[in-house]
Amino acid sequence: MLGVIMSGHGAFASGMEAAMLQVLGEQEQVIAIDFPPESTTQLLEQQFKAALEQVDTGDGIVFITDLLGGSPFRVASTLVMARNDAEVVTGANLQMILEMMLERDELTPAEFRVQALECGHRGMTSLADELANRSRAECPNEGI
Repeated sequence: MLGVIMSGHGAFASGMEAAMLQVLGEQEQVIAIDFPPESTTQLLEQQFKAALEQVDTGDGIVFITDLLGGSPFRVASTLVMARNDAEVVTGANLQMILEMMLERDELTPAEFRVQALECGHRGMTSLADELANRSRAECPNEGI
């Protein structure tokens, strides 16, 4: 099973973890690491390395972070570049996290990355778009 390390600014990671636990229940090999204002990138790197030792069972690792270019993304990327069994996915949302926790047993890190991006994009929508999609589905082509 892939190990997952979630991280983000402020209480993003612990908040996503709490929401995940509410919906899915306890998940194995998942660690959430917050990056509060008083933390440093050096401390975050130490926390990531300790987390890697806890969740890595040899099947691969995926970091899920909140923001492209943010410190959690950059520190995770540095660690992943030294491995061939890890990926970093950023721009996380709860839709993606929930779906991917249910799918990760059968995936490689690269497959997880591709599927996570699809799930994340699918989770971004609006009421107007959903109503328009429903309307189109209820009114199929009426012909010529």
